[in-house]
Amino acid sequence: MKKLLSRALFLAIVTVLYNVIEGFVSVIFGAEDETLALFGFGVDSFVEVISGVGILHFIFRMNYKEISLRENFEKTALRITGTAFYILTVGLVIGSVLIIVNDVKPDTTLPGVIISLISIATMYYLMNAKLKVGKELKSDALIADANCTKTCFYLSFVLLTSSGLYEIFELGFIDALGSLGIAYFSYKEGREAFEKVRTGNLACSCEN
Repeated sequence: MKKLLSRALFLAIVTVLYNVIEGFVSVIFGAEDETLALFGFGVDSFVEVISGVGILHFIFRMNYKEISLRENFEKTALRITGTAFYILTVGLVIGSVLIIVNDVKPDTTLPGVIISLISIATMYYLMNAKLKVGKELKSDALIADANCTKTCFYLSFVLLTSSGLYEIFELGFIDALGSLGIAYFSYKEGREAFEKVRTGNLACSCEN
């Protein structure tokens, strides 16, 4: 039990640290190369950090008692996360419209290709490792967290597709479409965060 909890804690810490690094790198390159898809991907990573801190807190408490419901700390983190995701969604939609109207083209989307490939490999490892630990601990919360990591996994494919296609065709609207794809996932994550607050549990709907 102790070993499994240590493993869960390790995975949670890796998730938070990775998202912080990914967020900084993505935002910097996204702003520098004027690619909204990559910039939005980076901001999304920062928002994921807030959610990750909630999971860390949850795992710490698992050392003392069996838990199925979120406490005030985690509910506050979820409300902040949900609001941030909604704000990001609105910003990406507006930005995408402006890109299309003004025919803005990124200097390059190669960093997006590289970052998304790294993210795909990382998220694949994390979601499978979390799922294994969650099942061994018989924790619905940790299993749900593993399923939610799939959203980041899918999001990476959206960035890879839009960045890769832009590098080939160099059409500005492709970056805008990538941004809208990220906005869609951000909206779903925001809605889910508030749903968790409402129901008081860690159920996750991102199991597709």
